[in-house]
Amino acid sequence: MTPKERMFTISLLGLVEIFAWGSTFYLLAVLAGPIAEDTGWSPIHVTGGISLGLLVSGICARKVGRLIQATGGRKVLASGMLLIACGLALLGFSNSIPVYLAAWCILGMGMSASLYDAAFSALGRIFGAGARSAITALTLWGGFASTVCWPISAYLVESYGWRSTCLAYALLHLLVMAPLCWFKLPKGDASPRRSAETDAAETAVAAAFRVRFWCIASAGIMLAMVASVWSVHLITILTAQGYALAAAVGLGTLIGPAQVGARVLEMLGRERHHPIWTMISSTALVFLGFLGLQLGLPAAAALLAYGAGNGLWSIARGALPLAVFGPRDYPVIMGRLATPTLIAAAAAPLLGSVLIDRFGADGTLFLLTLASVLPCLSALLLWSDLARRRDPVPLE
Repeated sequence: MTPKERMFTISLLGLVEIFAWGSTFYLLAVLAGPIAEDTGWSPIHVTGGISLGLLVSGICARKVGRLIQATGGRKVLASGMLLIACGLALLGFSNSIPVYLAAWCILGMGMSASLYDAAFSALGRIFGAGARSAITALTLWGGFASTVCWPISAYLVESYGWRSTCLAYALLHLLVMAPLCWFKLPKGDASPRRSAETDAAETAVAAAFRVRFWCIASAGIMLAMVASVWSVHLITILTAQGYALAAAVGLGTLIGPAQVGARVLEMLGRERHHPIWTMISSTALVFLGFLGLQLGLPAAAALLAYGAGNGLWSIARGALPLAVFGPRDYPVIMGRLATPTLIAAAAAPLLGSVLIDRFGADGTLFLLTLASVLPCLSALLLWSDLARRRDPVPLE
């Protein structure tokens, strides 16, 4: 593949990711209020849709990984766009809570087949071991999902209502995104056949693979839970620390630029370091962000650190399994990693509400700080295992 074709593929997937994230994961940030006001449904039922969608996405993740492993990413991503289109259409016509939640179940299936885990797997199948830079570039595109889609959603809701907004996004995925994925994305290499010798060799290193898998998985689970709780309760915790509402909102807006800035720095590194260092940096920055808030340091600095760590983790979660396990079974491994992570993200908002109710804002911040230690320990354990087994990992 020529550099021009490579850039076209990444850009196409980047466009897909912007609108896939913007019309699913970020949709209710703008539509939750209008939906509740129009229908009279409780905020819990309305916002519960995204939790249900994430839960379904997690349940489907393994199947999606196996499909990409077997057939490449083109058909799976195109199917994801069609599922999102169907889910959004049903959402736009929903007139009862069961129909509304059914729409989110369909959206969850579409999310599983189109968001980062599926896109990373598709890049791994297309570019093989050289997919790391493509994964980094794709996260830069995805970082603009809310920036692009929130204003579009707000304009459509204000002008045409929330139902028409859902239908407009459905048509976009049906008429533009799905055909782009089907006709323009490379199919990717077919899944290589496994030999008896390969299976025997894999059995010999199965223990090492289990350690490494669970190091990455445990970090992903905890970071997903922490990020979900923090995204929902950030304002509550900051105002409890004495910040005015406007100041808390302004501080929260620092997270997005910090995420993008960290991804740019990672891309400028041009793969000079192993992805384990990206994981170590990301987990350490998230911990330092919460620790800074816990110690009463300037919130701006703490949230910049948290945002940078969160941005780097989105790269590490895709690049590290590729480097550690290789490209052959990469889609399957990504599907296995995505399942517990997405289920944790689905449960986290409810857990956060329980923590706030029982321990208050200060107690919840303390627990988030403690929770952010686990990903750091997982990163150090993985680094130690890679170094001890003399894998080709630069340790300086």
